[in-house]
Amino acid sequence: MDLNKLKGQLQTEVDTAFLYDSIAAIQSDKNLTRVLQSLAQIENGHASHMLHKVHEFDPSYVMPSASSRAKFQLKLGKLFGYSSIISSLSNIEKQYAVNSIKNKLKSGEKPNGFEHNHLNIIEAVNNNKALIVSGGLLSKFESRHKSVGGNALRAAVLGSSDGLLSNMSLVMGVAGAAVDNKGILLTGIAGLLAGAISMALGEWLSVQSSRELNQRQIELETEELEASPEEEKKELVLLYQAKGMNSKEAQKLADKAFENPETAIDAIITEELGIDKEELGGSAWEAAIASFILFAMGAIIPLYPFMILDGRNAVILSIASSIVGLFGIGSAITLLTGKSILFSGLRQVAFGLAAAAITYGIGHLIGVSLAG
Repeated sequence: MDLNKLKGQLQTEVDTAFLYDSIAAIQSDKNLTRVLQSLAQIENGHASHMLHKVHEFDPSYVMPSASSRAKFQLKLGKLFGYSSIISSLSNIEKQYAVNSIKNKLKSGEKPNGFEHNHLNIIEAVNNNKALIVSGGLLSKFESRHKSVGGNALRAAVLGSSDGLLSNMSLVMGVAGAAVDNKGILLTGIAGLLAGAISMALGEWLSVQSSRELNQRQIELETEELEASPEEEKKELVLLYQAKGMNSKEAQKLADKAFENPETAIDAIITEELGIDKEELGGSAWEAAIASFILFAMGAIIPLYPFMILDGRNAVILSIASSIVGLFGIGSAITLLTGKSILFSGLRQVAFGLAAAAITYGIGHLIGVSLAG
């Protein structure tokens, strides 16, 4: 293994421990302080382990101190909020977890799930309101800037938007080539079906893969619970504390959950994995059908005028209908972004018309070229 890479990893562990410990020292919430200190201890343990690896190549190398970069991050935290630092550390831990699991699989070792649990604890800290309140000038106002969101709304908006924009561009491109109504309808229907089927298949694969991953994680947690129940209970206690409970409440709740194996695994699945055991991430078929319908609903808007009108009139009605649809979708996006309805609606219309104009122009050039 590359010595410089090992030293870089060691420095990362030292910096991470320094940041956890420094943030813990200025927290007013005692539970959060204990959790952050525990995380710092874990990182110090990682650092010691990494130093041992470095010593295999360079026995004289000593444990480094926190880097200037880590100290600068801490100073920035005083201005912008310590939650931003925890979020950054969460990303580091996520990469560490992925690499750790990959290395274990390569060496034939079975992943033990600790990396995943560690990451969950950090993310719980990141979502802890006490951290937001205690950190920084800007972060104190963070809770006021939360916008309304949701996976279902996001899927509906993006699905219909994709359908409208893609089929509008396709229809305008064919219309620009001076193809008759039958040709435009045939092309538009083909685009609608191809896009809707592709969206549905992609959504099915995404949800089904997520379900299979969740099921595998549940199986791993069940095996770990059977092998080391006390360690699992400790992790659950720490996770409860990260979410804002005091140590006594966390211990009491964990003891209650571990009264029998069934309630213990249910608590682990819910708290550590964040999985609903009954749903496992939702139905893949429901997601696929919903994606198909939403895409088709958007794609039919620029197409239906060619079913009732001909030529220029059909093109004008198609554009007008698409403008209304684009503005409506842009307005719905404000529920996700918090922007003004007029701004988001007009922006969506502008992008849609630009795409339609480009494809219409290209279609016209191709049509003239073929005619000549």
